Amino acid sequence: METIIFDDFLSDGILVEKKFREKVGEINWEDYNKKNVLIKGCSQAPIPTWAYLIISANLAKHARKIYFGEARRAIEIYKNT
Repeated sequence: METIIFDDFLSDGILVEKKFREKVGEINWEDYNKKNVLIKGCSQAPIPTWAYLIISANLAKHARKIYFGEARRAIEIYKNT
């Protein structure tokens, strides 16, 4: 399972929308084709809901399944049929 960790999107310990969107734009979403992907639920900083939605929307075009939370207790939030 592939994992997306929001700490990778932080700038100086916070999530800055402009920089976040730039980093999201640099991701090769094709790398997630037909894969199960976990969006890790915890971070060093608070993550706004819109950030989860942006990541999920991009993943939904490619991933087989999207999960949220921790690896042991992940909740399936999307299934590409």
